[in-house]
Amino acid sequence: MRKEHKSPTGGLTAKGRKYFKNKEGADLKPPAPNPRTKKDAGRKRSFCARMGGIKGPMKDSKGRPTRKALALRKWKC
Repeated sequence: MRKEHKSPTGGLTAKGRKYFKNKEGADLKPPAPNPRTKKDAGRKRSFCARMGGIKGPMKDSKGRPTRKALALRKWKC
């Protein structure tokens, strides 16, 4: 994934999601930190459970948040 497709606050940009859809055929949705529907609330619960269980540090060797930490913060997990 190119740097321009990664959001500095975590996850992918709209351009990154479009690129991934063209490349892989997957339909990625934007984060749902404040879900409005039951379906989005389920996505948030599922994402937080999956990402929260992934092993790995929340900060790198220089003290900066990792991509995992940024994604969890973006989803408000």
